[in-house]
This record gives sequence, C-alpha cells and structure tokens, in this order.
Amino acid sequence: MNADILFSILNTAILPAWLLLILAPRWRWTRRVVGSGGYSFVYAIVYTALISVFIGHSNGGFSSLAEVQRLFANPFLLIAGWVHYLAFDLLVGSWIVKDAQYHGIHHGWVVPCLVLTFLFGPIGWASYQVLRAIRLKSVSAVP
Repeated sequence: MNADILFSILNTAILPAWLLLILAPRWRWTRRVVGSGGYSFVYAIVYTALISVFIGHSNGGFSSLAEVQRLFANPFLLIAGWVHYLAFDLLVGSWIVKDAQYHGIHHGWVVPCLVLTFLFGPIGWASYQVLRAIRLKSVSAVP
C-alpha cells in the first residue's frame, strides 16, 4: 500500500472516535468503542505492524536528532510516529471525558479541551487540567 493512502486512511478513520467523544460522550457505543480503549488498541496494532515491518529498513534511531530524522525519512516509520500520536491523543481525550463525567464537569466546558487535544495533544490535556482545577475548586468552595 502507498504510504500517502495509508496516512489518509488512518487520519480519516480516527475522526469518528473524536466525533463520538465530542458529540455523544455518554452514548453506550462511545463508551464501549472509544472509552474502553478499543479504538486506540486498533491503532496500537497498526503501530506495531508498521514498526515490526519497517524498523529494519532504516539506519536511524533515537540517540540523536539526526538519527530520529533518518528514522523518519522512511515514510512508513513516519506514519508509525503519527499513529503513535493518534492513539495516545485519543486515549487522553477518552480519559478527559471519563474524568469530567466523574467530577460532574459540564461537557460544554470539556469540548474545547477535546478539540485542543485532537489538534495539539499536550495543550488540550493541559487546558483540561486547568479547567478541572478551576471547576473542582469552585465546587469544593461551595458550603
């Protein structure tokens, strides 16, 4: 399969999971498929397959920036790196939804954090941590 096609498929296939987290966070299928980690598990399998097949076709590594650059010169290993982000960002988004529901944080406040997590990973998680701290402090401050 062509690397560009695989990249497009994986990028497109992650969108339904994010839409479920944003639009239907309490739906039982959202909980079963996304909240369970199942969706990310499929991406972990893709990641494992890509690494297993292509890691031997690169003279790169992780010891220096130059080695990482050589590693990701292989388009399939670059996709593996991208899949790594997709899988873990979705796990973080799923955790955000579960945590917000547990703490009674209104989903409307959570949606921007989810969008930021989808687009910019750690920025979304950090924004949720700030929201969580503010919301939990205001709840605990009520007598």
